[in-house]
Amino acid sequence: NNCVLLPIEAESQDAALRIFSTLNDRGKPLSDADIFKAQFYKFYKEHGKKDEFIEQWKELDSIASDVFHPIAGTPLDELFTRYMYYERAKQGNKSTTTEALRKFYERDSYAIFKKDETLNNIMILAKFWQDVNLQDSERFSQEILRKLFVLNYAPNGMWTYLVSVYFMQNHAVDGSLDDAKFGKFLDIITAFIWSYALTNPGVNSLRTPVYAAMLNIVNGQDVTFSENLFDENRFRSIFANYIFSNQRTVTKAYIAWWAFTFDKQELLNLESNFDIEHIFPKARQQKEGSLKDSRSIELLGNKSLLEKRINIRASDYRFADKKKYYTGFTTSKGEKKATEIVELVELANKLSDFTEAEIKERNNMILDRFVDYLRANNLLTLTNQ
Repeated sequence: NNCVLLPIEAESQDAALRIFSTLNDRGKPLSDADIFKAQFYKFYKEHGKKDEFIEQWKELDSIASDVFHPIAGTPLDELFTRYMYYERAKQGNKSTTTEALRKFYERDSYAIFKKDETLNNIMILAKFWQDVNLQDSERFSQEILRKLFVLNYAPNGMWTYLVSVYFMQNHAVDGSLDDAKFGKFLDIITAFIWSYALTNPGVNSLRTPVYAAMLNIVNGQDVTFSENLFDENRFRSIFANYIFSNQRTVTKAYIAWWAFTFDKQELLNLESNFDIEHIFPKARQQKEGSLKDSRSIELLGNKSLLEKRINIRASDYRFADKKKYYTGFTTSKGEKKATEIVELVELANKLSDFTEAEIKERNNMILDRFVDYLRANNLLTLTNQ
């Protein structure tokens, strides 16, 4: 009831967008996806497909909003970022200096958006990630879903760009992937990213090998990371001296990987909330100093994923008392479900106590198994193979 319409004529679409962006600076800032939408709209309107585009964009926006929850930017911005790495790799660009999203796409007057296949490609990519998020068992085998679950605990988000490039390059017409080849790819990027997080911490250093791998993917070559192999002795030394505090994302990454080395471990729901459990309680060590080496409390050998609801109840109890929380029990108020982490149930059924000896033995098991994982994926230097 109190509205003023101010028509502004512009000589071109670009001029109109600049004027709109300038006027809009004092209100809600335009996202990159807002600009992209306008460019697509212009293209499809010129080709008489305006209504078709509007419906497709609505679906794309809906999928992105359900699947992506970025810390910065919009869900659609995240989707366009993942697709950007595919286009970037096709251009042969492996520079570690990544352009801003809008700057990348606006090159040559948004030439990428003027290709018939672009919007369809982005929709296909969005539906792939939607099915990953839904853990769609009709699309993916249980083994692939297990590997994807672990990757969701990666210490950084670079894996999503690698997987996006791999999918765009290798999917069949129906969107499917070769299960064996995809599984092998997921294994090698998991082993590499997990190891690199220890030996070369920081996401910036990871860009060099990852961007090179993206070029290999679009050129039809296997991803091997042959230029960045790990020395076993150096890796073992770094692992042994690393402080796996709960605040470090790499800690949860390793214990998520470890949980799925157990064959009986069933797929976990991505929506489940898992904490990092100190099997030997941290509070007990602080009060009693039971461990001879205080650093043992933060070893991976003392840590596991555990559902938040169980961790809240059991975190400060001695192992003998918290075992029932791992295995489940019944009270007058009903059943308290066991943890879905198979190894914790096995430990509770096998051990009467979890001492410093068990911590160190389990820690060595995790390290040895991960080194074997590196070897199986040919990521150790030749002298260590």
